[in-house]
Amino acid sequence: MTVAFNGFGQKAIPFLKALDFHQSREWFLENRDLFEGELRDPFGDLVETLSERFAAAGLGLRGDRKKSLFRINRDVRFAKDKRPYNRHLSAILSPDGTKMEQGVLFVYIGLERCFAAVAWWQPRPALLLAMRQAIVTRPGEFRALIKALKQNRLDLDPEGCLKRAPRGFEHVTEADLAAGIRHRHFVVRHAIDPAGIHSAALADELVDFTMRAKPLLDWGRAIEGKVSVN
Repeated sequence: MTVAFNGFGQKAIPFLKALDFHQSREWFLENRDLFEGELRDPFGDLVETLSERFAAAGLGLRGDRKKSLFRINRDVRFAKDKRPYNRHLSAILSPDGTKMEQGVLFVYIGLERCFAAVAWWQPRPALLLAMRQAIVTRPGEFRALIKALKQNRLDLDPEGCLKRAPRGFEHVTEADLAAGIRHRHFVVRHAIDPAGIHSAALADELVDFTMRAKPLLDWGRAIEGKVSVN
């Protein structure tokens, strides 16, 4: 039975601050109980609470405390920055419950910011091409998507957009379509007030955000389905 999410511990962010200061395996092991009780275990509760709520709402996103959370440890094998620990903890809920799918909810609790995103992040080349082609060949659907997101107080995030049209799309002149095809990711974001992470209401906030982002999920899934078949 899933444990209900009751909020992150009051020491969740202070723990991240202290971990960032020490960046020491010895310190982390000494304070592992604090990490688990204030941050990791509540995050697992949040993921599983959201998974149940999303199933009831038919959103097609799920996860669990074992597969969905990213490690607090950094992969430093090829990094210049050799600090062993992240300044955040994050998790993904996806169509199959793994971290390998697209069209996901990503939740990030960190020192600099806390946020959630519904995202098609770095879609594989065939899917990205299909998304761009859909914008050009079915502009009405793309414009309806943008309109629906705006009505839901959301906009596509411009992070990572190309400065010029990708190859093969130089002929697109309509400003909104030209802007759409320059996206390398299709993402909407929601800022989380760090003061609000300690309340069970955070789960309601994230369900509301994901429902408002559903037009993006539906648009991407329709395109992905055609790519998968072909």
